[in-house]
Amino acid sequence: MFFSKFAKAVACLALVVGALQVAIGFGVATETFGPYEQALARYAPGAANSGVVITRGIYAMLFAIGLGTLAEISISLRKVRGTEL
Repeated sequence: MFFSKFAKAVACLALVVGALQVAIGFGVATETFGPYEQALARYAPGAANSGVVITRGIYAMLFAIGLGTLAEISISLRKVRGTEL
């Protein structure tokens, strides 16, 4: 049961981080945070462009959705089998 709850917590954290990365990517792309090159260097160091940041965020969110789904399935199976701790 520990792993199911841990996976659920990691999924929530990954979803938040992914959403923040997408928001930062769009903020840099629309120059909300300042000039493009300076904002990219400040908010996304090492990224080639804002599209890379958005893509990383979307991948993190997809990972979070998959992991959260698996954690929910695991928790539901434990409840159905009656092995809930």
